[in-house]
Amino acid sequence: MPDNNRKKRICIIYNFAQHYRESIFKLLDQEFDCSFYFGKNYLDIKKMDYSLLKGDIHEVDTIKFGPIIYRKQIIGLLNKDYDAYIILGESRVASTWLFLFLSRLCPRKKVYAWTHGWYGKEKGVKRFFNKLILKLPNGGNFFYGNYGRQLAIKEGIDDSKQYTIHNSLAYDEQISIRNLLTINPIFKNHFNNENHNLIFVGRLTKIKKLDQILKALKGCSKKGYNFNLTFIGSGEMIEELKQLSKELGLEKNVWFYGACYDECILGNLIYNADLCVSPGNVGLTAIHAMVFGCPVITHNNFSYQMPEFESIKQGITGSFFDYNDITSLSNCIIRWIEGKKNIRHQVRKDCMSEIDNYWTPHFQLETFKKVIYDSIS
Repeated sequence: MPDNNRKKRICIIYNFAQHYRESIFKLLDQEFDCSFYFGKNYLDIKKMDYSLLKGDIHEVDTIKFGPIIYRKQIIGLLNKDYDAYIILGESRVASTWLFLFLSRLCPRKKVYAWTHGWYGKEKGVKRFFNKLILKLPNGGNFFYGNYGRQLAIKEGIDDSKQYTIHNSLAYDEQISIRNLLTINPIFKNHFNNENHNLIFVGRLTKIKKLDQILKALKGCSKKGYNFNLTFIGSGEMIEELKQLSKELGLEKNVWFYGACYDECILGNLIYNADLCVSPGNVGLTAIHAMVFGCPVITHNNFSYQMPEFESIKQGITGSFFDYNDITSLSNCIIRWIEGKKNIRHQVRKDCMSEIDNYWTPHFQLETFKKVIYDSIS
């Protein structure tokens, strides 16, 4: 007879052990009997400390053929005695496709994809393959957001096997820090002025379109509104952004803080900022900002967004500007600062509540547990 009291054996196949995934990996490790298979070396993202996990941990070699990736050792995992598999749904990874196809020959093995899902811009061949990869996992798909889930269902994906888990960061650590935060003049002391303060938190990459913030600030100044801006992070665009800030005459109002992984420092900076601005796809920047009570502005073309844009409730936890429109971004910043400056405390509470309710590793774990336990007898 099956032992219904034993922990379910789960195999988690992921592209890399990103430090910001630490909380959800730890919770999965505590709830299930987990084996982790992580790819080696992924961009310049900090790796989590493996000693925080008690389950089996394996790093697999990655082979690249142009844009196509193949991870060794993955296919053979189907021969092992796991109750369920959770694999990152990467469409450019050949080993993921092969794993999912072969898993259909083993219907007793429950396989789930952890995926962004559907963006809404897919066409032609990409549309075909995107739909196919969502149909292959026999257990279903765990989506980062409701937007992608609903678009997939409209494309004919079985809605009974599609689940939203949202996304998360180091929530428990952040909450313990958040409870100690106070309003202080960190930005006033640095900039030596009384301006409202904008921030961006994350890697300074081209896809984030951070030049648009600087150009928008120049537009704001022409209308008589002067703001400070702090970039918290490092990346390929840092020198270009520094040069642009000088060309626009904004260097005295822009602080390139640099990379920071200390949540105490980050929490203090974010909590005391007035607004986070992310002109490109917003991603986890929104979650990081809101957990410490900072509202977020990003663009309104959701087909080119990351799932975390859903945390932004128009006029409550942030706002949207017209995609790639610098004037719209300038106006959006001004409207938000002017309209919310007297209710900053309420905005903080609204942002924190959004994260506390939906964007935590605990929310994710409960969704994983319900789906997996319900589907595995």
